[in-house]
Amino acid sequence: MTKTTASAPVLGTRALNRATLDRQLLLRRSGLSAKAAVGHLLGLQAQNVKPPYWALAARLDGFTPEALSELMADREVVRIVTMRSTIHTHTADDCLTLRPLVQPARDRELVNFRKGLQGVDLDRLAVLARELVEAEPRTMKELREALLVEWPDADPQALAIAARCKLPLVQVTPRGLWGRSGQVALTTAEHWLGRPAGSTPTPDATVLRYLAAFGPASVKDMQTWAGLTRLREAFERLRPELRVFRDENGVELFDLPDAPRPAEDTPAPPRFLPEFDNLLLSHADRTRVVPKEYWGRSWQGNQAYCTLLVDGFLAGVWKLAGDTLVVEPFGRLTRAQRADVEEEGRRMLGTLYPGTSYDIRFGTVVQHPA
Repeated sequence: MTKTTASAPVLGTRALNRATLDRQLLLRRSGLSAKAAVGHLLGLQAQNVKPPYWALAARLDGFTPEALSELMADREVVRIVTMRSTIHTHTADDCLTLRPLVQPARDRELVNFRKGLQGVDLDRLAVLARELVEAEPRTMKELREALLVEWPDADPQALAIAARCKLPLVQVTPRGLWGRSGQVALTTAEHWLGRPAGSTPTPDATVLRYLAAFGPASVKDMQTWAGLTRLREAFERLRPELRVFRDENGVELFDLPDAPRPAEDTPAPPRFLPEFDNLLLSHADRTRVVPKEYWGRSWQGNQAYCTLLVDGFLAGVWKLAGDTLVVEPFGRLTRAQRADVEEEGRRMLGTLYPGTSYDIRFGTVVQHPA
């Protein structure tokens, strides 16, 4: 620990929790538009169709699913692989800037498939793949089959993944629209949005935006969020205009000077979040949201579960089973907490499924092995 860090004010776990919840629009619902919220949050996890809608329902006042769906139909937001090699819903502007920023991580990802890509000219592959998906949107299967004609000895899956890594491929609608179905078909971001990507940005501006959405945070926290390394230099350049804190373990944390840092006893209402919400994935040290005793409880194998926050911390999981919202708390809830969870559940269901009647039951969501 440096002398500077040792003298920095300490932020305890609850203080970090409340600050992060405030930035994440989870202490109180925000009046931001859906587009502004997606931008402020630097995107929403979107491995499946519904999670971005659930994420905004928990965060915005007056949100309707149609608000996000119309943005997607109008190509003002898109679905694309960015941070941590996972699909995110981003604004069009962020799609064209954040994807180039994380390109080094996509290049590193290709190393995992080098055996299946022996003899493949990756630059030529990128050119051919661009021609294919810009002629018409292609599924990954169609892309594999077309590229296999050029490189018959390569691994088909590796060819398609190489195209996804080399090119900014977005999922075209109707995939991602609320209440609609559609297979994943891909084209380039530039073709879909009708404008070119910008030059690769310096990370400094994104550091500031990350802190606005996830701070206070360490260098490792942002590297975890972005799936990038070597961001220390950007933080050091920005240090003169940032505030410095430390957590209870002495880790140095950075923050914007005027960012909200509410008192640790600020009330935090229950919130129903989707699986893989960025709140739970965007810090190297997740204890600001995930109590140590509940680590690993929100997924089982490759299955992730929708999560419940109580008093600002992970406290259970939930699912919709037919016409029933099933809630599984990890620990005992007080009578008042159960009532608040039920009220928030009704509000969430009324937002996303207006006019539909649901029961709310406290039961078992996860079938743990005996």
